[in-house]
Amino acid sequence: MTKPAFLLTVLLLATAHGAFADPLWQDELNWLKTMTFAAHQTDYSGTFVYQYGNHVETSRITHIVDRDGEHGRLESLDGARREIIRNNDQVLCYLGDSKVKVEERQGARMFPALLPEQLSLLNENYLIKQVEEGRVAGFHAHAMIFQPKDNLRYTHKMWAHSDSGLLLKAEVLDDRGRVIEQNTFTQLTIGGNIDRTWVVADKSDAALFTHKPHHAHMPKAEALTNASGWQVDMLPTGFRKITEMRRPLRGKKTPVIQMVYSDGLAGISVFIEMPDNDQDDHPGLSSQGAMQIYRKISGDYLLTVVGEVPPRTVMQVAESVRYGGQ
Repeated sequence: MTKPAFLLTVLLLATAHGAFADPLWQDELNWLKTMTFAAHQTDYSGTFVYQYGNHVETSRITHIVDRDGEHGRLESLDGARREIIRNNDQVLCYLGDSKVKVEERQGARMFPALLPEQLSLLNENYLIKQVEEGRVAGFHAHAMIFQPKDNLRYTHKMWAHSDSGLLLKAEVLDDRGRVIEQNTFTQLTIGGNIDRTWVVADKSDAALFTHKPHHAHMPKAEALTNASGWQVDMLPTGFRKITEMRRPLRGKKTPVIQMVYSDGLAGISVFIEMPDNDQDDHPGLSSQGAMQIYRKISGDYLLTVVGEVPPRTVMQVAESVRYGGQ
């Protein structure tokens, strides 16, 4: 599809969405849709850096789109082997020399594909505007800022390639404007002659995408058609339940209940389980960049809330979790 035709498609989609009738929001919406499409429809290959505090990780990524769909490979360049090979909705993960799992993606978003396909929640929960222009990894970029309408979530700032809309840099900021974590490309090729051989899995790995190997396959999460009976009474305004499931977790003897919520940009997961006698999940608050983890014991259960939100938010959510019966 040519660029004018693509932009026309974006404009038609935006116009058809009644939630975005405000003309002051229309320009931002059009650009957000361009950014969302670019993450899934652009061929690119490069190196990006993830940083929070004194912690720095460097990764190599390649993304290809062809008649068979989306294909990608993400490899950590630091420490032991950590690698993800993607073939459409299936993912093969490596940790060290072991094939860890083959499973369908659960809607997780990773840099540079951070924006949701459904954008309606963003306008409800964030003030969004274009703020500046600059250069990232040698490309001209436009920056947009997502300012939350309350103090229960973080500010996000994103720089996208001015031509393709591909996300080049993303920051998460606290309420004082300090950078909590950052992803940014340091070297990047967009379109053109991208080496496809690195994206394609070898023959033994390719077979795993069409067969379910007993040695590598990790049991899938089981979506609950009927609610488990657990409730969260104090979610921040704008967070909506995406799914509720019973899922196995590595190192856990029994499956846990997981409830997933999103405001369109940030996610919150609530895990409910019977504590293991020998587990290391001690109650309290911990963090990794913008990701906050809060654990507490509630009666006979261990509650864990994980979210890309401030500490006060995961603590508020955890304190409001209760069993309401089925």
